[in-house]
Amino acid sequence: MSYEAVFFDLDDTLYSYPECNEAGKAAAWEAANDRGYDLSRAAFDDLYMEGRREVKRELAGTASAHERFLYFKRALEIHTGTHRSRDALALGEAYWETYVEEMKLFEGVRETLAELQAAGVDVAIVSNLTTRIQMEKIDALGIEEHVDLVLTSEETGREKPASDMFTLPLAKLDRRPSETVMVGDDVEADVEGGNAVGLTTVLFNETADDETGHCRPDHQIDGFAEVLEVVL
Repeated sequence: MSYEAVFFDLDDTLYSYPECNEAGKAAAWEAANDRGYDLSRAAFDDLYMEGRREVKRELAGTASAHERFLYFKRALEIHTGTHRSRDALALGEAYWETYVEEMKLFEGVRETLAELQAAGVDVAIVSNLTTRIQMEKIDALGIEEHVDLVLTSEETGREKPASDMFTLPLAKLDRRPSETVMVGDDVEADVEGGNAVGLTTVLFNETADDETGHCRPDHQIDGFAEVLEVVL
């Protein structure tokens, strides 16, 4: 069976996330110490994680739960007992600037997206995070010309696996679930969410096990270019 549209997750699906995140945090730590905080890397990481936990607890299920500027803002509030807006902004900017510089597409991504587009298949990126950051990533990766639609959880107000993250791009592209494939690394967000609305699901670069055993992809691939074998 051939398909008319493919939805791709972005982070850890088109490129590897861990190296970028680590480089971003290292840059933010350096920025903090440049601004006089004098924190060891371990102390900085602990503070960052404390801020992150609080933000995720309070904003669970929203795009803002991933926002590093909020993590740094909260971390500095915890550390100093007051807001440090200018410093939080500097740390967030250092993080994202370095993160984006570190990004590299997985092998075969650009060629696969181009071949899908040449075959008349709609290509969408459907991602949990804030719109500005995801657009910056797409621009830095140099894949904008091969993407027909970008949708973030900031635009829907809900995150994958919520059905809105799949039904809205289906509506925008005028495609049915039965003619659409979802490709992602997250069993819960991408596979469970896609399965629930009737998409054909493809698991690539799996980042977490499905502990329940209930979220089974229709396909699991080891190389990105194998998407073409499923879709075309």
